[in-house]
Amino acid sequence: MTAASNEAVDFVNMMLRSIPHADALGMTLVEIGDGSAVAKIAYAEHLIGNPDTGVVHGGVITSLLDNTAGLAVQARLQSLGGIATLDLRIDYMKPAVAGEDIYAFVECYRATSSIAFVRGVAYHTDRADPIAAVAGAFMLGTNTVRKPVN
Repeated sequence: MTAASNEAVDFVNMMLRSIPHADALGMTLVEIGDGSAVAKIAYAEHLIGNPDTGVVHGGVITSLLDNTAGLAVQARLQSLGGIATLDLRIDYMKPAVAGEDIYAFVECYRATSSIAFVRGVAYHTDRADPIAAVAGAFMLGTNTVRKPVN
């Protein structure tokens, strides 16, 4: 990562802390690139969905993928602006492992003047061994002043 991208990561993490839901989940941006983002949620007891197994609730993974997708869209546009999730499909492939952090990698592979398209995965340590896969579409704000992210 370059110094500029480190500054972008720090800035986005500050923004994530100002979003109550993302902050409550402990979501952090790990890396941001040209149309892609990697974010993480550290394992925590308050995120457990099944007390018998200690596995994180599926909604935590959904939130991680949705927010990371939004960050990837912003990175593709190289700006901050109003976007909204139009469609989000998540295919769960296996349960998360209790006690392990969860990462999401999402790329925005196409953007038009009004819609952006994303795809990605949630995983523990290896993107090739996903917990879940995501595909989605985001509406881009038309009355938004766009400012460069990096």
